Amino acid sequence: MHSLFGEPQAPLAARMRPRTLDEYVGQTEIVGEGRALRRAIASDRIPSMILWGPPGTGKTTLAEIIARSTGAHFEKLSAVSAGVADLRRVVAEAQGRQRVGGRTVLFVDEIHRFNKGQQDAILPYVEDGTVTLIGATTENPSFEVNSALLSRARVFVLKSLGDDEIGALVDRALADSQRGLGGMRVYLEPDARETLIGYANGDARFALSALEFAADAAPELDGRRTIDKHLVMEALQKRGSTYDKGGEGHYDTISAFIKSIRASDPDAAIYWLARMLDGGEEPLFLARRLVILASEDVGLADPQAIQVAIAAQQAVHFVGMPEGFYPLAHATLYLAKAPKSNSVGRAYSAAMRDVAETRNEPVPLHLRNAPTGLMKQLGYGRDYHYAHDDYNVKQDNLPDNLRGRTYYEPGEHDR
Repeated sequence: MHSLFGEPQAPLAARMRPRTLDEYVGQTEIVGEGRALRRAIASDRIPSMILWGPPGTGKTTLAEIIARSTGAHFEKLSAVSAGVADLRRVVAEAQGRQRVGGRTVLFVDEIHRFNKGQQDAILPYVEDGTVTLIGATTENPSFEVNSALLSRARVFVLKSLGDDEIGALVDRALADSQRGLGGMRVYLEPDARETLIGYANGDARFALSALEFAADAAPELDGRRTIDKHLVMEALQKRGSTYDKGGEGHYDTISAFIKSIRASDPDAAIYWLARMLDGGEEPLFLARRLVILASEDVGLADPQAIQVAIAAQQAVHFVGMPEGFYPLAHATLYLAKAPKSNSVGRAYSAAMRDVAETRNEPVPLHLRNAPTGLMKQLGYGRDYHYAHDDYNVKQDNLPDNLRGRTYYEPGEHDR
């Protein structure tokens, strides 16, 4: 079994990986007492599965525990570097193991990075039981794992650890003399502990890595090392971010941003803006979304909104980051506070339905230009009323088959 369990030179996060389900912290909805996966492990009937969750939630650890608990050989591949040749090698070794009664758990980290050919290559051996596949992914497997492979695997969703759970892991690492930092006599001041846990964002690996760095850097006095908040901040450098600008986190967070503005909630809107910028989102992408939102959700309730959004886009393009957050925040708060109307989108959608579903009749004659004598003879432009001369005359400007149609219905706040 390939594992870092117990290796003294391994990073703290690897040394402190739980070895049994009793040591495993979090994910009680999946492996808590009485849960289906825990029962499957106890009865030695493990299905192939996909573990889907943010970084640091214990996907690799759980896979190793499953293999260890069931006596299976654990083979780990990274989808980033492994190819079809690696899969064939693993399968050949698993087939040899199977002939003498052994089993193989194949753990594929970042399985969403396997292309269709690689996923197809492993499929027959998942089907016939040569390997029990455990894939780990931070991306929605519905989009990233092909349907044939997904239909043969159970999907378990792992959640970010809570602050209490991260705190328990930190305390365990400080106390453990064999695998942790117990032998170093490390004291973590309460406010430093709180900062470490808060900045971890539910990522156990991030928290333990920062703790190890701080412990190594802490000055030793009378045989004890003290970690204060300042040292923790130096070790952290930057908060562990759950925002992935190329993955599902991107879509979830931009959705939260847009819906917060639509709901006229400036506090939530500015928070989600900050989350995305902190996660490295492209500022001009955000500016484009604000321009669209200014028409889609504010619209005619405040016609100036689109001018503010376009000005923000131009300002971000001109100023760049980091100061570009000012015009983005300006536009975000303006749009969140503005009255809302979706009459623009409703009018266009209603018109587009008739364009798609009804006969596209010719333009009425009175609306046509008549630059030539022949066109005038044919009636082009006849009976057209120039609105500036005869403003009160109502003309039918839709095709005959759509006369009387109403597409624009003013919103409550339309100007």
